[in-house]
Amino acid sequence: MLTEVDVFISNYTLVDPEVYQLWIEGYTSTEAVNFLKLKESTQMMSVPVELICSDVLDHYRTYSLLERFLHLPSKLSEQPSFQLEPQSRSLLIEKYYSLDDAVAREILGKKLTSRYRKDLDEVSERTGAKLKSCRRQFDNVKRIFKTVEEMPGNMTNNIKQHFMLPDDLARKYAAVVFIACLRFETSKRRLQYLDFLDFFECSQAVMTFWTYTYQHSGPEYYDTEMDKEFLLDLRELRCLVDKEKEIKHLVCIRLRPTLLERNYQELDVNFRSYWRSLITIACNLHRTRELRGLFLELSEKLIDPWRQNNWTVDQVKLFLPAITQSVLDLEVSR
Repeated sequence: MLTEVDVFISNYTLVDPEVYQLWIEGYTSTEAVNFLKLKESTQMMSVPVELICSDVLDHYRTYSLLERFLHLPSKLSEQPSFQLEPQSRSLLIEKYYSLDDAVAREILGKKLTSRYRKDLDEVSERTGAKLKSCRRQFDNVKRIFKTVEEMPGNMTNNIKQHFMLPDDLARKYAAVVFIACLRFETSKRRLQYLDFLDFFECSQAVMTFWTYTYQHSGPEYYDTEMDKEFLLDLRELRCLVDKEKEIKHLVCIRLRPTLLERNYQELDVNFRSYWRSLITIACNLHRTRELRGLFLELSEKLIDPWRQNNWTVDQVKLFLPAITQSVLDLEVSR
């Protein structure tokens, strides 16, 4: 007796990048259809509206069904419901986990709670991103945070491995998670002029040079854990307060050929304030409260004065290495 076998044949699931982007950005299917209708394209003008609407609805249903697999991207290639080509899988994951800088700046430093999620309509109003998109990004940040916060090793690599994200996107999430783990203050009014990229660059530097993974490697080390010995050692810099005149002399010699006269005169007048602020901030970083207020301290004691005195980024890039090298030169001469 022959056994009956049901055979199901399916083509690869098609992902329309443009429609998917509209879905990612939180457009409703109706809004997406209207957007596509308004496109200045002769090709689109010849397509009946009903066909556009049907196509968009079909894509939207597919993306909604795929969404639960995107919460754990490694499962996307294992699920049997949708046949996806590798490039389509990569597109789905990367776009789904896309992170707008403006939205990321709003989320930065906030407690990732259900209560805050209910207030995302305010984030939507401030950033111009649709509420659905804000919720997607918040949920992604929270999901990644819960997955990697206590995971040993390099956070960026952990995110890339578990969520299959490209390096640049994984680094953005790592910065958000790092700031959340260490509870850095980022929401004070005095810090509102700083954008996400500013915090991203700072957090990358801190993760690279101030955590245990800088001089150690292995599964037992976390780059969400500050190197306490290093922070305690920074207290030894206090002795350099008494070397202010010598340091100032060396810095001025090094910078005089590169600064305009008015900039040089301003540095000569305000060097003590800048120098002591640097030393004070460094010496107090071993205290949890001061560490959490790092960005606020840097802004109030250094960035704001530099801005008031019309410093440029190039001047700062000259000044800080000059400070470092002058201290090293002084130590060698001793």
